[in-house]
Amino acid sequence: MSVSSRWFSITLALSVLAGCGTNVVNPVTGKTERSAMDERTELAEGKKAHEQVKQEYGIYNNPRLQAYVNEVGQKLAAQSHRANIPWTFTLLDSPEINAFALPGGYVYITRGIMAYMESEADMAGVIGHEIGHVTARHGAQRATRQQNAGLGVFAATILGAVLESQGVSGATELAGQTAQGVAAGYVAKYSREQELQADTLGAEYLSRTRYSPSNMVDVIQVLKSQEQYAADVARAEGRQVQDGNSWLASHPSNDQRLASIRQIAAQYKGTYGDDGRERFLKMIDGMNFGESPDQGLTRGQNFYHAGLGIALTAPEGWRIQNAPDALTFLSPQGDAALKMIAIPPNAGNTHDEVLRNAFKATQGKVTRGNVNGFQATHYVGSRQVNNGQAQAFEATIVTGPQQRHYALAYLAADANARQRAFPALNAAEKSFRAMTAADTRDARPWLVSVVPFPRGGFAELERRSAAVPQVDRQLRLLNGLYGDNSKLRPGDLVKMVVEQR
Repeated sequence: MSVSSRWFSITLALSVLAGCGTNVVNPVTGKTERSAMDERTELAEGKKAHEQVKQEYGIYNNPRLQAYVNEVGQKLAAQSHRANIPWTFTLLDSPEINAFALPGGYVYITRGIMAYMESEADMAGVIGHEIGHVTARHGAQRATRQQNAGLGVFAATILGAVLESQGVSGATELAGQTAQGVAAGYVAKYSREQELQADTLGAEYLSRTRYSPSNMVDVIQVLKSQEQYAADVARAEGRQVQDGNSWLASHPSNDQRLASIRQIAAQYKGTYGDDGRERFLKMIDGMNFGESPDQGLTRGQNFYHAGLGIALTAPEGWRIQNAPDALTFLSPQGDAALKMIAIPPNAGNTHDEVLRNAFKATQGKVTRGNVNGFQATHYVGSRQVNNGQAQAFEATIVTGPQQRHYALAYLAADANARQRAFPALNAAEKSFRAMTAADTRDARPWLVSVVPFPRGGFAELERRSAAVPQVDRQLRLLNGLYGDNSKLRPGDLVKMVVEQR
């Protein structure tokens, strides 16, 4: 949850262009295609969207690592089909396993995906794939489809970014909110042909920059392991296995991609240079792992946000979902939740003003009280939603440290679910507190640490590691050995997770 929380901070500006587009030559195929975006428009729209992506995700505050990502990206872009346009490569401060691109040469990679790469060449494979989307004008093609379906070009640009960064489900939900039911699966999703073309171009750009195209295979294998890990954890926790919101969520299946990229990589017979493994590991040594301290940290059933000075505890068995715009405690059945939102300062100075301005509360019962010494107002009633209709609404407004207002909204699938969950919802609300000295000790950030593989193997590595969830599985996943019986030799460089001191 970010310090400057937003209801939905990526704004969808519907800047519909007049007319039906213009003829543009595709730099990759050489063919002329009708497009809603010529190159000048593509650059302009990408620049607008870039500012909002930076605001939403945040740039990882490590100039040295940012420069490294940019150096590798620029080297690949210089060998691409669109070396003439300005390129921007950005490392985002997000734990998600993601990479995506905007039209006009804006490419993003998260520190989340960086942690699981094994070499500079692996990172180059991820970036090369995204460069391929830009050089082949896939974003512009998607924008053209979306414009034809009633969305503007800028909406297409942002929706495409959300699709890449949140998965198809996130983009579909967003499209439904902003386009009154436009079929996002049709207008937003990259086609299988586009994805495979981006893989092919990524392999070509790797080869041109002296990286082995076989690293594209390694990248897909790493991401396939991520999905297997997520499925194994879900089963271990008794949850249903679902499609993850990962870099692959909007892509062809792993098996399809692995088969295709293996065939593509096999076509390259050149001699390639160093994969840059030691250089890459040296660069990511000390990089934040998991949630960003700026958005709060989850430790077991506790959530800590040092920047805001607050902590909360989720009920036993409830899951914590920490997103940039909100913190959610979700019931084991998934039918009830407590959602905490930081209220913008301009929403009001009093709780009544917050209820009216931020939530459009209309009529209901108000109960004054306090939560751990902080002024609190509990509201049960209705609020006016965008279509003007009334919607049932229950929330507690709390004024926490630094006189910041927070809303703790009670959500439930129905009245029965609300009744069953009410004791847990109430307990979670009452856990809202100013961070104590003990909370501060427990809220140390996690860092990637590169160390020689110990003689005691993964068992010893686990003993030395921070207590990340599923630590035994996580360490194997971090080192590209999930589901792999390959053995490391003592002294080989490996990754582990440690607490910041």
